[in-house]
Amino acid sequence: MIRRFLERNICEGTLHLFLPDGRQWSMGRGDPVVVWRLRRKGALARIVADPERQLGETYVDGAWDVGGGCLLDLLQVLFRNFRPAERAARGARRPWVRAARRLHQWNPVPRSRRNASCHYDRDEDLFRRFLDADLHYSCAYFERPGLSLEEAQRAKCRHIARKLRLEPGMTVLDIGCGWGGLALYLAREHGARVTGITLAREQLRVARHRARQEGMAHRVSFRLEDYRRHEGRYDRVVSVGMFEHVGQPHYRSFFHRLEALLAPDGVALVHTIGRTGPGGTTNPWIRRHIFPGGYVPALSEVAAAVEPTGLIPADVEVLRLHYADTLAAWQSRFQNHRAALAARLGERFCRLWEFYLAVSEASFRWDDLVVYQVQLARHHGAVPVVRGYLYEAAAPRPVPDALSA
Repeated sequence: MIRRFLERNICEGTLHLFLPDGRQWSMGRGDPVVVWRLRRKGALARIVADPERQLGETYVDGAWDVGGGCLLDLLQVLFRNFRPAERAARGARRPWVRAARRLHQWNPVPRSRRNASCHYDRDEDLFRRFLDADLHYSCAYFERPGLSLEEAQRAKCRHIARKLRLEPGMTVLDIGCGWGGLALYLAREHGARVTGITLAREQLRVARHRARQEGMAHRVSFRLEDYRRHEGRYDRVVSVGMFEHVGQPHYRSFFHRLEALLAPDGVALVHTIGRTGPGGTTNPWIRRHIFPGGYVPALSEVAAAVEPTGLIPADVEVLRLHYADTLAAWQSRFQNHRAALAARLGERFCRLWEFYLAVSEASFRWDDLVVYQVQLARHHGAVPVVRGYLYEAAAPRPVPDALSA
């Protein structure tokens, strides 16, 4: 029955499946050609019964490996033929799934702190092994072919800075500042005074150390604080890769708080992973092992949360495939250090992490994930009415002496 199911559904790409008892099944046609070796009896039945959870669980357990090709090739065949986003959207319409989704994404302040710590408080060395030198843990911007990861991450920072329309001396709040790379860039290159907030203590430690090391502590400060608890008014507010952790039940609260923190003539930018289809659910394997409490929004869910506020969408840009290329670079760097990481963190951890990077890349290449950059303001005249300002070659703005002191 399982064989007939696979043969009926796998049409794009060729899959050679080797079972633990020595049998071999072949199905599909064309490229890529993948050899999938199952090493444990019962693993295939688990995967077919619950693919969203068990494909990752069985890989981490060592129940299967890829022979010909690589892990990403297998995921390409599975994603192109089974279309996970469509399955998730159908499942999300069930009443009990909607109720469970709300529970999974209910992120009051204490729970948000625990969720952030689960992923981002891992030791600094792990992230330095696969991220760029500036520790940007979000989608890079490959504005032209052939860019290195470092160049593409700097291009992302430039693109964001242009959307913020920064002037020297402006105050900026960075919600979900990570290890401080964007905040330091905005202060160093544009003379901004930046406050970064994070819920991860390890990120806070690294960010503060970097600010002192670069002589920027007088212009950049970092705090361990939830956006709901932060007070102040800022010329600009930016949030990169943090909205995915807010949770759909808190979307309206997030944008109301952003509105309260933004000056009357201010501009904000929210950079988030999003889905091109309707709202769905968080993959259960990702929710358990990688991002507890996380959820990737549909654009309609973001728009519905913005509408009741005093903010208006000034621009929405969709970055397609940029995150796939970012994840490919991260995977390559992770594999370069895999032996050292396995010796320190264990083989099981390495299998978990490489599956996370690969399935994420597959979701951007062959499923419905993209990145949305939503520019927000209080009135229509806050930013230019055409996009040319984003792409004009601009000379670096001089930082006044009063700010450099």
